[in-house]
Amino acid sequence: MATPMSAGGGGSSMMTREQLLHLFSRFSFLTSLPEIKARIADAVREKQEAVAVTTEIQEEILREMGIDPSFGIGCLGKVNIMYEVDMELMVKFYQFVAKEEMAIDEAELDPRNFAEKLHAQQKLQEQQLKMLIQMRKYNPESQSVVLETLHKQLESANFDTDASILTTEQIQEIVEN
Repeated sequence: MATPMSAGGGGSSMMTREQLLHLFSRFSFLTSLPEIKARIADAVREKQEAVAVTTEIQEEILREMGIDPSFGIGCLGKVNIMYEVDMELMVKFYQFVAKEEMAIDEAELDPRNFAEKLHAQQKLQEQQLKMLIQMRKYNPESQSVVLETLHKQLESANFDTDASILTTEQIQEIVEN
């Protein structure tokens, strides 16, 4: 019996940074295609869970990459632990999570509500960019502590994107403590 495909050699317990970045990029590309948007919307109309379809798309990408889908999906749950000090990867990961949420919202919301949500998301991304620029003032260890705090905040808010912003004062307080 063949062994499950892992991250590519040696039975690694985590996907590589490059594999994750490829997954995030490919998912973003695919979910911007009209036929994929229609696929998710059709599933919603058929009373299926939109998240089941986005997960299925992620699994298809993982198969394209030669990675066992259950292994890859499992790795997504460990990104914040395994790559917590990699600020660029963490930003891409949160963008990936936000992209999935937007794909689901586009399928579930009427056009007016989706447009409002999209506008709010763009404002949120501007705030996140300002936060990241602010964080660059700190050393990698402090950045890691801030990212971990942000991740805990996101988890406790069930990954509500509104919880993905820290003010300059909050960042300063985290670094000082």
